[in-house]
Amino acid sequence: MNWTLVGAVSGLLAVGLGAFGAHGLRKVATAEALGWWQTAAHYHLVHSVVLVLVGVSAASRAGFDRAGWAFLMGMSIFSGTLYAMALGAPRWLGAITPIGGLGLLAGWLLLALAALRRA
Repeated sequence: MNWTLVGAVSGLLAVGLGAFGAHGLRKVATAEALGWWQTAAHYHLVHSVVLVLVGVSAASRAGFDRAGWAFLMGMSIFSGTLYAMALGAPRWLGAITPIGGLGLLAGWLLLALAALRRA
């Protein structure tokens, strides 16, 4: 997987979605929904940068590739459920959000293990 490309596109989306939340949702969303959106955009952007770094530091190493997949899965579920709830999706999606958080934690663990193997 070309993690640099995936991270760059994800970063582009994160900035656009963050701007939409700051400007487009401000007048129509509740304070709670805006908080969810802000959290989603923050985690989305941070982990987009991590995906770029995964791609730049070790494009074809299996351990880094697994970390990239874990970050992508975690980011998609974590931020995706928060974005969806902020737009009015059912609150039960909040029960799925921690699964994305576990994916992000797995990504960090896999990245650390891959770095240890490389050292």
